[in-house]
Amino acid sequence: MRSGHLPRTTGTVTVADVAAFLGRDAPGVNDVAIRDVCDDSRTLRPGDLYLALPGRSHHGLDFERDAIERGAVAVVSDRRADHLPTVVVPHPRAVAGPLASWFHGRPSSALEVYGVTGTNGKTSTTHFLHAGLQSSGRAPGLVSGIAISSTDGTAERPVRTTPEATVLHRTLATFVHNGCDSAAVEVSSHAVAEHRVDALDFAVLAFTNLGRDHLDYHGSMENYFAVKASLFDPERTRFAVIGVDDEWGRRLAAECAVDVATVSTSDVAADVLATDIDCSAHRTAFRAHTPVGTVDLTLPVLGPHQVSNALVALAALVARGHDLEAAAHGISSVHGIPGRLEPVAAGQSFTALVDYMHNPSGQRSTVPYLRSITPGRLVLVIGATGGRDPGKRADLGAVAGRWADTVIVTDESPQHDRADLLRHDVAAGARTTPAQVIEIPDRRAAIDRSVAGLTDGDTVVVAGRGSDHWQYFGSRRTYFDDATELYESITRTVGAGRSVPR
Repeated sequence: MRSGHLPRTTGTVTVADVAAFLGRDAPGVNDVAIRDVCDDSRTLRPGDLYLALPGRSHHGLDFERDAIERGAVAVVSDRRADHLPTVVVPHPRAVAGPLASWFHGRPSSALEVYGVTGTNGKTSTTHFLHAGLQSSGRAPGLVSGIAISSTDGTAERPVRTTPEATVLHRTLATFVHNGCDSAAVEVSSHAVAEHRVDALDFAVLAFTNLGRDHLDYHGSMENYFAVKASLFDPERTRFAVIGVDDEWGRRLAAECAVDVATVSTSDVAADVLATDIDCSAHRTAFRAHTPVGTVDLTLPVLGPHQVSNALVALAALVARGHDLEAAAHGISSVHGIPGRLEPVAAGQSFTALVDYMHNPSGQRSTVPYLRSITPGRLVLVIGATGGRDPGKRADLGAVAGRWADTVIVTDESPQHDRADLLRHDVAAGARTTPAQVIEIPDRRAAIDRSVAGLTDGDTVVVAGRGSDHWQYFGSRRTYFDDATELYESITRTVGAGRSVPR
């Protein structure tokens, strides 16, 4: 949150203080007071310290002139700035978390912080945790891939799944200032690798699952796992909650260096187990068996994957001593998570949903359920985002085609990749199945085609982007909200409704 500079309770911090904290000799630094620490030249304010980070295509010091114009008083970076006093450190990203935490008075130590990581389910689990904390009488803040919110009612859309370290620690400081006593934080693998969650004191870290994704970044599943596993260290967290329904979770639980509660929907040896699972077209119900008792949960959100997510959240809350019934009540009160099997109702007779499933493991946990609740035709609109692991594209098409009657392949966000090659790879996978495969580049036209001719008992799902509102075509950015577009397509086709119920 960048709504304003927070009042400091630990006294004035100067540039010289920063140099001393970082243990660096910094000729030319002075006793100018610092108002905040910021890593984005576009959001600097007068009196800020500019943390100039090296990036993939640009270096933060490329924007030194902008930083000066916005009032930056000094720089921390891996090389000296041309004009501003500079504290030079070998690895700016590695100091970002400790520096921001120290500057803001170590806010995570004043909060009960729950972190959630994994390939799929992070966002939902984080929202379940937030609701469970509220129902337990706590005052939690929320940092997820779709929302950042505090107890004062302020909310904003995040730029990325997990904010940069300076933003994250500032946000936690805002939570403390607003009277929060806890926080639920979504933690991506990129955030771990890029030191964005360094210096956070987690009360509990939760692991949902691991499936193929982000191999363009991590290189291999082994590297991907290692990054996730590095979080589960006594210096980072006091307790771990680990889903053990896949091989990676079982391995993590066996290797974890902190106390662990295991969670499963099938393994009766797990510490927290779900039984009597009932996933209909309107709700998700199950019984949770925990070390402190058994409780029934009925969730208004859809899909069997949400059983695992809710169970992980419940296990984390119980591990910290929160009342089982209160936590279960809060989790059961979550009526919808944007972009996660989000219903779109425009007066039509068929089921219309928007979902974020963007990797094969996410599809495998969701598409069979969609088939089970669809007596008629199942139509999936899918694609592949550019700049990501190309090895998963054919699998995206193949998994979709195995269960759907019709797969419509379209553009998501090609980024700097060729959109036609992205579609080709996904469609090639889908064509290995009996499904009808249609390729339509324009996403709006693809959605129009997906709803044409649907009737009672049919289901259409626009997948891959969830609640993301932007498509990227090279350097061009286009606003596109799947839920809105699906609603409007239905109204054009069916002639029902006037506005998007969100």
